[in-house]
Parts: sequence; C-alpha cells; structure tokens
Amino acid sequence: MTNQSDRSQWDLGRFFQTLSYFEVIPFFNCLQRLFQGTPKDNRDRPNGDKKVGAILVAGATGGVGKRVVRRLVDRGYQVRALVRDSQRAKEMLGDKVELFEADITIPETLTAALMSDVKAIVCCTGVRVQPVEGDTPDRAKYYQGIKFYMPEVVESPEIVDYQGINNLVQTAARHLDKSDEKLIFDFTQVTDDLKNTWGAVDDVVMGGVSQSGVQLVDNTVLFAGNVSTANNGGFASVRTRNFDTPLDLSGYEGVELRVRGDGKRYKFFIRTESQWDGVAYSYSFDTVPNTWINVRVPFADLIAVFRAKTLQNSTTINSNQIRSFQLMLSKFEYDGGLNPNFTPGGFALQVESIKAYGNYRSQFIMVSSAGVTRPGRPGINLEEEPPAVRMNDQLGGILTWKLRGEDSVRSSGIPYTIVRPCALTEEPGGKPLIFDQGDNIRGKVSREDIAELCVQALEQPKACNVTFEVKEAENSNGSKDWETLFGRLQPAALVKP
Repeated sequence: MTNQSDRSQWDLGRFFQTLSYFEVIPFFNCLQRLFQGTPKDNRDRPNGDKKVGAILVAGATGGVGKRVVRRLVDRGYQVRALVRDSQRAKEMLGDKVELFEADITIPETLTAALMSDVKAIVCCTGVRVQPVEGDTPDRAKYYQGIKFYMPEVVESPEIVDYQGINNLVQTAARHLDKSDEKLIFDFTQVTDDLKNTWGAVDDVVMGGVSQSGVQLVDNTVLFAGNVSTANNGGFASVRTRNFDTPLDLSGYEGVELRVRGDGKRYKFFIRTESQWDGVAYSYSFDTVPNTWINVRVPFADLIAVFRAKTLQNSTTINSNQIRSFQLMLSKFEYDGGLNPNFTPGGFALQVESIKAYGNYRSQFIMVSSAGVTRPGRPGINLEEEPPAVRMNDQLGGILTWKLRGEDSVRSSGIPYTIVRPCALTEEPGGKPLIFDQGDNIRGKVSREDIAELCVQALEQPKACNVTFEVKEAENSNGSKDWETLFGRLQPAALVKP
C-alpha cells in the first residue's frame, strides 16, 4: 500500500478539464464552449455514416434509374445523376440530386469532375426501345410490360450497351478508390481542429499523475507524454469524442493503423456505447522503434473489457455502431497482468492514418437483362423465349451487346454486381424474389424491386462480384431477405487490372 508521503500531487484542475472535454460534466463543458467559442467546423470529426461520398447513377431518368435515385436520397446518400438533359432531369428528380450533363457514348464528357468523390456507380442505362407503331408521351406502352408490342430500337445497341458501358467502366477504373478500404482519419491532411476531436484521458481520472496529448508533427499525429506509476497510476491515453453519427463498419474485417512507435506495447480501443465509462473493445499491439508499420485490428480479435478487466460473457463487437476510438499506453494488460513492453517515463507514438479494411463491396452495379447468353445457344427453343431473345437480331443484337457490356464490367477489376432482371413491369414491388445463375429462368419482376435490389447491392457484402438473374416468385419459393438471397449466389474471382 502506498504511503501518503509517497504520493505525488494530484492535478484536480486537469481532472475536471478532462471530464468537461468529453462532456462527462455538461455544465463545465457549456462554460468552456461559452468562453472558448464553438469549433469553426467539424472537418476532423468523421461523419460516421457509411453513406459518405457520392453515388453516381447513370440512366437516372429511366424507369429503374429514377427509382434508384429516389431510394438513395431517402436513405441519406449523396446522389449524382449522369443525365443528357439537366432541365428535364431536374423536373423529374427534384432538387436534392446533383445533376451532371454527360453522355456515356461520348468519352470526352466523362471527366474527372464527374467522378469527383464518387464511391460507387449504379448503371441503369440501356438502348431506347419503343413499339414500332410509336409510343405515348409517357412511354406507357413500353413500360406496361404485359401486353406485347412489336418493338424497335431507337439507338445503336453496340454504341449504347457496349461502347457506352465500356467508356463508363474505364472512367470508373481510373478514378474510383479501393472498395475494401474506408479512410476514417487521414492525419496527413488534418486541420488545426484536431483538438476538437481527440483529447487526453490519463490516469489523472483515477488519481494518477501521467500526462499525454496529441499534436501535429510532420504530417502525422503524435501521441506523446510521460507515464508514471505514482499514486497507483500507470496509463496515458488519447480518445475521440463520440462521433456525431456512429461509424458503420459492417462488412469490414477490422481497423488498420499506420504507426511509428518506440518499441512499447500500446492498446487500441473501440467503443460502441456513448457512455463515458462503459464497455470497450481492446486490442494490444507492439511497435518497432522508429519504424513505420501497419497494425491490423481484426474485429474478431477484439477483447471486451471494462477498466482492463475482461468480460467473459460479452458479445462480439457491433461494428455498425462505433462511437469512439482510443489509443493507450498502460502498465497493465488485462485482469491484472503486466504489459511486457512497458517502462515508465517518456513515450511517443506517431499515427499517419486510421482506416477500415475488409472485403470488397460492389462499386459498379449494372442493370443488364436476363437472356443475354441465350441467342445462338445450342438447344434453345425460341418459341419459349421472351421477345428480346427471339428478336435479338432484328433489334440490332441488343442482348449480344449487353453481354459485351457485362464483360467490360467483369474484366475491369472493379468490384461489381450485374443484375439480369426478367421482363420488367410497372407493378408494385415488395414481392418475394428468386435469384438464379446460369441465365435460364423466365418470368417478370417489378422495376420497384430492381431499384431496391440495386440499393441493397451497395450495402450487402455478399453482393460483390456476382452476376445473376432475378424474377418475382409465383409462390412461396422466393425470399424477401436480401442477405439470404445474395448469400446463395456464387461469386466470381475478382480480376485485378
């Protein structure tokens, strides 16, 4: 037991400063903001919503495209619509959508500005088809999807469904970021408002005298200070305030830190609760003196703790509700065990970035068509096939060129989802669906359900690198559970460019 004479002087002021910074004492925090002012912006406080960056919708004024846009906007996504006529598109899509005039058949219009901050593309483009005898102004005959009207193509399928898709794919390949990474903190680009995100949580909160902080050094954040075991202390740490919106990292495998340390063993904590002193998920990692390393923190390896005591019956981390991060140097590991690479005194850990890593998610969702592989396939009975298959040649090889467009997507190296709907209708959505692979099924499906499917493909990890057909179920054999539907599909290997 420590004698009173051996104790170091405890800093009561720093204790209250810590609690007020993290809003544990709201009254003191309000006073602090009153005298210091509100931060000018939140550029260094990450938007935890996974819907960061724009979703580019090509074919945004078409039957499926306009429905995709509506759903994305309703879910809080930033939407950019690639359109030929911005005035017509504004009347149709409203004011919440960013419009960009371009034409996928004219490569020069597909500029870097179009792709700026774009995270994924939903491609609903297609050659214009109409009844031979003409269509009504609202294209009611074409959209009906039940009665057959002799069709004709207005444009060239080769130019639109192949060359246009290929142009868009090549543009995407040049500008899209890697889908399997999500940058959370980039300290090489940090602003002076870092102090409004990260704050020190040292053992002063338990009577100790250790001191630490963060500062910008050489385009990195430096977590440094002095850790002392006086007063039964022995840890120093820095922690973020709770994110304004919880980080949704579902579908990722973990968090990766780019660090340069001093040979000591540190801890990284993730919290999914907003409480100040609640359950945390911990991961210990060793550093190499004066050497940059990447530290991967798998969600599966995190240890649930409460004040360095492991919680044996705790559930695994809920990675779609991440509230805060914390870095710590501590004398202790877990349950009273000592940190084998700990020495009191000065320490320093530089951090360049914090990002999520994991499985690829789809970045190019293409709406194609069932039947694209059937023209010319041996054993096909054309009498049993839908009109597009029977009339492929008369329609300029429409399905043949759609398949070529699919091939461009599959060979691009971009994580993709290729949807092949059966006959599209204007019927209400929400019916059970059937997914299949091999291009053999026939049937119909609502444009409403295809639009919802496209949005789900952005959010379901198992939707990545799959090509499949879809129709609505005529009985109870289908499903409305997206995870189950996508989980039954066989993905293709990703082709690296």
